[in-house]
Amino acid sequence: MRKTLPLAPLERLMRKAGAERVSEDAVSALRDVVEDMARDAADEALRAARHARRRTIKREDVELAVR
Repeated sequence: MRKTLPLAPLERLMRKAGAERVSEDAVSALRDVVEDMARDAADEALRAARHARRRTIKREDVELAVR
């Protein structure tokens, strides 16, 4: 699957978390994890919206999905 998130913002997040040095492999691994989690959350939010008989995913669907 094509990677859609850019690496630079993820590296900045890791540095803001306190990392002094971050390897490219580590940033790439974080991207994979974040994309998988986001995809799972989107799928669950879509299920919640459909359950409520809506075609629009709302904030509450996303919040429910990540709990």
